[in-house]
Formats: sequence, structure tokens, C-alpha cells
Amino acid sequence: MRIEGTGAAHMPAAGLAKTDSDWYVEVVKRNVNNRDMADYADMFAAIGAEPRLQIMRLLLAAHPNGMVPGDILAELKIAPSTLSHHLEKLKNEGLVDVRRDAKFLWYTANTPALQALIAFLYSECCTRSGAVKSETIMEHLCGCDRAERAVTNRRSNGSKR
Repeated sequence: MRIEGTGAAHMPAAGLAKTDSDWYVEVVKRNVNNRDMADYADMFAAIGAEPRLQIMRLLLAAHPNGMVPGDILAELKIAPSTLSHHLEKLKNEGLVDVRRDAKFLWYTANTPALQALIAFLYSECCTRSGAVKSETIMEHLCGCDRAERAVTNRRSNGSKR
């Protein structure tokens, strides 16, 4: 599956009154109308295996340059054939891109696909039903340390909240 055109170019221009959740709703409407639910399920299945999730996190940490398989192997300490299998699965689901540079293959996270996957989830949990507040998501994305400090401070002050 290939998800393109969901990157930063589609974010509202600075100064517009759109909120973060408005932007995600627009992206999701565009993607869900064009993508089959099974495609998203396949993407989740691909990152559902622990080694593939570790690979995705490594590639995101190395973004935008990416990594060669040898460096991924050194980090994860898995068999080369196993890594090859996992990279192929992630590539087939459109979660990673690969480019040849001389004699090396460079793997990078397909961030527009990941943004679409997150937006797909976000549309249901945070916008339509309000099950999770968008502020909570943004706090975790932008300031996990602040959120953790706030919880620690509340506990040390005797607050149960």
C-alpha cells in the first residue's frame, strides 16, 4: 500500500484558525475515502511484530537519512535473513522506503504513510467520539517529560489525580 501526499504540505498554513484535530480530520477523511480498511489492518499487522516495531523506531530515529541493513543488524542483533524478511514485509506494506546508493541499500521510514495511519486512529478516538482528548495526544507527542513530571509532582504532593 502506498500513502502519499499526507505530509506537512497538507498542514494548515500558519495563522489559520484550524486546530490540530481539524487538520487530522481532513487528512483522515481524504485517506479513509481512498483507502480500504484492510490496508490499514495490514499496516498494523506489519508493525505488530516486535522486531518490525523496533525496526520502525530505529528508522524513525534515523530519519530522514535512514539506515543500511548492517547498522540495523548491529542495533537489533538479529539474523540477517530475519532482518531481510522483516524489512521486506514493512516495504510491502508501504511503511518503509528503500533506495540504492552505490552498493548500499538505505531504508527509511515512510513518514506520510505513518502519518496517515496515526490520523486514521486519531479520527475515531479523539475527534468523533472524544474518547481521548487531543490535548492528551499532543502532550505525549510534544512533552512526555512534562507530563511525567506533572504526574510525579502530583504523587509527591499527595494528590490522587
